[in-house]
Amino acid sequence: MAYWLVKSEPGAWSWDDQVRDGVTAWTGVRNYQASNFLKAMKLGDRCFFYHSVNEKRIVGIVEVVREAYPDPTADDPRWVCPDLKAVCAVPNPVTLADIKADPRLAELPLIRQSRLSVMPMDDESWVLICAMAKVTP
Repeated sequence: MAYWLVKSEPGAWSWDDQVRDGVTAWTGVRNYQASNFLKAMKLGDRCFFYHSVNEKRIVGIVEVVREAYPDPTADDPRWVCPDLKAVCAVPNPVTLADIKADPRLAELPLIRQSRLSVMPMDDESWVLICAMAKVTP
């Protein structure tokens, strides 16, 4: 299993929206690097659900339930989307400030490539952030 972080502006698609719908296509990604990460996601992979813009915090965990397929919101078949299912909210949302404060997380793409909307997480960082969020990895 691999781990990821997906970002969404809560005004466009929030954790509450994800929970309400249960499973949703993660559409609208139009960055080649982020799209390649979507293509690399496999069934059962887990992702932190991150509210961007004003909140800047991890608020939930989702699971890949369908691997990448052509994004129905795109005219170009190069853009893809996986289906993601809400797994759980995190009891203790982890802010970007919390992440930046821990030197063990200094190399995370969230810090180094902050504009990227989809990014991989290494196993050690996943476990550490799960502990910060008070969820079982």
